[in-house]
Formats: sequence, structure tokens, C-alpha cells
Amino acid sequence: MDLEFNKNEDALKMAWSDIKKKLDKIYEGGGKKAAEKQKEKNKLTARQRIEYLCDEDKPFIEIGAFAGYEMYEEHGGCPAGGTVSGLGYVSGRQCIIVANDQTVKAGAWFPITGKKNLRMQEIAMENKLPIIYIVDSAGVFLPMQDEIFPDKEHFGRIFRNNAKMSAMGITQIAAVTGACVAGGAYLPIMSDETLMVEGNGSIFLAGPYLVKAAVGENIDAETLGGAQTHNAISGIADYQFKTEQECLDQVKRIMGKLSAPATAGFNRIAPQPPAPGTQHIYGIVAEGNTKPYNMLDLIDGLVDKDSFDEFKKDYGKTIVCGYARIDGWAVGIVANQRLVLKSSKGEMQMGGVIYNDSADKAARFIMNCNQKKIPLVFLQDVTGFMVGSRSEHSGIIKDGAKLVNAVANSVVPKITIIVGNSFGAGNYAMCGKAYDPRFIYAWPTAKIAVMGGEQAAKTMLQIQVAALKAKGETVTQEEEKEILSRITDKYTRQTKPEYAAARLWVDAIIDPELTRQYISEGIAAANHNPEIPEFKTGVFQV
Repeated sequence: MDLEFNKNEDALKMAWSDIKKKLDKIYEGGGKKAAEKQKEKNKLTARQRIEYLCDEDKPFIEIGAFAGYEMYEEHGGCPAGGTVSGLGYVSGRQCIIVANDQTVKAGAWFPITGKKNLRMQEIAMENKLPIIYIVDSAGVFLPMQDEIFPDKEHFGRIFRNNAKMSAMGITQIAAVTGACVAGGAYLPIMSDETLMVEGNGSIFLAGPYLVKAAVGENIDAETLGGAQTHNAISGIADYQFKTEQECLDQVKRIMGKLSAPATAGFNRIAPQPPAPGTQHIYGIVAEGNTKPYNMLDLIDGLVDKDSFDEFKKDYGKTIVCGYARIDGWAVGIVANQRLVLKSSKGEMQMGGVIYNDSADKAARFIMNCNQKKIPLVFLQDVTGFMVGSRSEHSGIIKDGAKLVNAVANSVVPKITIIVGNSFGAGNYAMCGKAYDPRFIYAWPTAKIAVMGGEQAAKTMLQIQVAALKAKGETVTQEEEKEILSRITDKYTRQTKPEYAAARLWVDAIIDPELTRQYISEGIAAANHNPEIPEFKTGVFQV
């Protein structure tokens, strides 16, 4: 290993260490005092419940841990969006788990909570995975009710999805370990089976205080909608237990009796480790992603040994395409090349930029993978499409549209890893969030924006200065520097992966060394859905 590799390795490990520190804080939820209150009520925290429920020898892929990060500060924050969720295994079955975090505002639903829960249901529906809800929530966060209650992608959509998933034959299990109030009361009852914990679990449309205000009736929560009431009187619930552990044990038993799922039949053989080892992945990308690197080196650290077969190796070199195996799964890889290359005509091509021939090659490769029913993995480090008269006259928009068409209409599972830059239309063409990847993850080095920070800041500076001058105001060089600094700071903050993950533009920020595992578990999830539609691209210019 050379000095440059070691410097890169240290920088990326430090970047991941910084993300990990932020995650450790997020994992505390509402804080130690709130967790102690749970313990006093003989209740586990959301993370403890998931840990107890999941198989020890299988990975739990957390999704949305950064949801709400540095948002809602005026309301005291909302760590992890007030829920803990992810992809795990229960009694050997891969499934989705969503657990309300009662330590965060009593598990109340913020706008991002609704978005996160809908994302988890989307994953369950796309991949036909069973879903387990661990319910402990006070309902909608009332100070923000207008942003969570009435719209299509708000709170009510969750119950619509309950009904749709049931019609699709997707197993839904609700373990009611705490409060389940108002509209939220529909979730467990629209699940296949409802389990309740005595003394803590409760389900009602209106709690005791609201009942008193509405109809003048004095009644306690347990009598109104506790486990005994709903198991023995209303018949709403199916099981009741004295402890959460007993309740979660029953969830395990139910999961253990599910019939074997049908599969899509994606090809898998015995996995092989990457030739250079997984640690190799840390030494490729320079700090700040300021230097070119060979994407083939990164691919070499991801794929099974000797499994990569490059497609059209000498054509369209700013995108690398090829068939490979990751943890034994057959995949098609589409990756931006970051080297500065010479074309066949001797011209220099910038790394990370999509040229006409690259777009053409990638579109063809994506069509091939759809024809062969091979899942796609996109490795993003893209600054956008090539601009200028030469590219425009060569039809860059036409070739870019061809690539976007292929990505949009792709029917095989797509998994996107944002390694570095994800700028402008390059984000779209390389299967950004808007193009429905089954899973989308970011490295700590990721930057997501309409364009690079320096270009964006200078563009916005010119606009602001021109506006001031149009009003007859003079702008000194010092004032320009101050404006530029302010714009740059704001833009830099908005391009960070934490900002994207907080808004669920990506599912998680991941340790680069575990990229193979995230891809493998994503394909395993996708393999549960045997229904792959016919691939059609519609109309595009050739």
C-alpha cells in the first residue's frame, strides 16, 4: 500500500467515525431519563424490542436512523423520526420491522415520522416482505398536525397501505406494547394479527381525557381500551400477554409458521470475498473527493473475486458497466468512472461526467440486465452530463434521455450507492431517489445537490449582486466575499449526506466496508417478489 492509499484510508475512516458518533447520539432516542421511565413501567425501548425480536445470527439493516436529524429543533428535535425501523430476520424470515420510540415525544408522529413509516411500507410492498409493527405512540404531534394529517403522503396513507398490503397477501403483525391512539388505532386492527401487553398496551379512538370532554364519561385507559378489554370484550385483539418478552415471543412463533415465500429466482452461488479484501474499499476515494480515482479499483473491493466482466470496455469510458457477483448474487454494475481519460480520438474526458457514448452504453447495458433478469447496482460519483456546443450538437440531451428512459422503465431491482458526487441530472440518470431504487445508501463522502458547491455559490452570488445593483446599491469586494461565504456555508451544509438522510433522500449512511452486505440483503429482499413485469421502454429518440 502506498502513502496516498493510507491517507485516503485514514480520511474515510475518520469520516465514518464522525457519522458513527452522530448515530450513537441518535440511538439514545429521547435520552437516558426517558429510557429509565420506560424501564420503570416494565417497558423496553424501541431498540431493545427489535434486538429481542430479531435473530442473533442475522444482520439488522437499519433504515432511516438519520430521519429528522437537525430538523424540528424548535420542538426539541425528533431523533430517528421517532421510530426505529429496518430490514431484519425473525425466526429465519426476512421482514420489515417498524417500532415507535416512546422516548421521543411519547412516540408522536412528526411529518418525517409519516414519511419514514410510508417508506417502510413501500419496501414491504415492493419486495413482498412481512411487516411487524411494534406500536407505542401517542398519535399525531399536534403542533404540526397540518403537515402530517390530511395529504396523500401523510398519516392516513399508512392505513390505506395496510389495506392494500392485506389484499396483496403481505403478512402484517402488530404488537401493541404501549398507547395506540386516535387514527393510529386503525393500524393494529388492519393488521392480520394483533397482540397486546397487559397494563401498558391500549387501543382507543379517544383517550380518557377526550372521552370525558366529549361525552362526560369517567373511565381509565385500561378499562377503555386495554388488553383485557380488547381480548375479552370487543374481540379486537387476538392475544394478550403479561410481559413484552412474552408478546414478542409470540410474534416469533407466528413468523416461524409462515409458508415459504415464492422467489424471483435471481441467480446466486456460493460467495467469494473480494480479491483485495473488504478493507481495500477505504483507500480509494481521496479526502473531500478532490482527486480522480479508478472506479475499477473500488469495484474490485466490492465484488466477489474474479467475478467482474466489463461490458464495452473500450467504449463510453466515463461510465463503467459490467456483470459481477456480490456475496454470490449475480448483478449488473453501472458506475461513474472518476479517472481523467483519453478518448479514441485522443481528447481528454473528465471523470465523473456523462458523455454521449457513456449514456448510450449504460442504456444498452441496463436493457440487457432487464432482458436477463439481473438486478442492477448503481455506484454514483457523477458531476452531471457534459455541456458545451460540441456535446449539444452531438445530441447529449437525446442520449441522456435514452439513459433516463432505461433507468425509469427498468423492472429488475435497482440498488444505488452514492459514493461521492451526485449532482444534477447525473443523480437522475444514475438512479437517484426519484427513480425508485429498491434501496439507496450513501457513503460518508456523498454529496447530493443540483450542482457542485463552488459553481452553485458563484452562480447565486452573481444573481444576488445583480439584484442589489439593479436597486442602485453598490457592493464592495468585501461584501461580495461575505455573501459568497454565507452562500457557500449554507450550500455545503445542504450537500452533506446527513442532510439527505434526514429527509430520507437516502435510506441510510453506511460504513463503506459493509456495502457488500447492504447490497446482498437488498437483493435477498427483492428476491421475495416473484412478479417481474415485462420490460418496455416506450418512445425515445435513437
